[in-house]
Amino acid sequence: MEYFDFKALADGVGRKYFNTVISTVNDHVVRVGVMVEPYPWHRHPNSDETFIGVEGTVIIETEQETFELTPGSSVTIPKNVLHRTRPKEGRSVNLTVERGDMITEFV
Repeated sequence: MEYFDFKALADGVGRKYFNTVISTVNDHVVRVGVMVEPYPWHRHPNSDETFIGVEGTVIIETEQETFELTPGSSVTIPKNVLHRTRPKEGRSVNLTVERGDMITEFV
């Protein structure tokens, strides 16, 4: 069994962008991300990526759509879809679920 207090971890983050693995589930990882500034445009050729809103509002932009994730909402971005994330205002915290060997290609 594995217990992790990701809220306590997120509350202690003082950087503009922080992302780390908090759990491994089969061949996937769960990450917690904290941001106060945008993350660059990128894609993952070998993995879908599910975002789960935890605190604040995280904006997920693709070339076709923009999603606003509030606490308790989620969206899955399919592999190879160009996207970026940013907080709507202030700070946002989200969880992501993705393959452990996920590749990130920046554009």
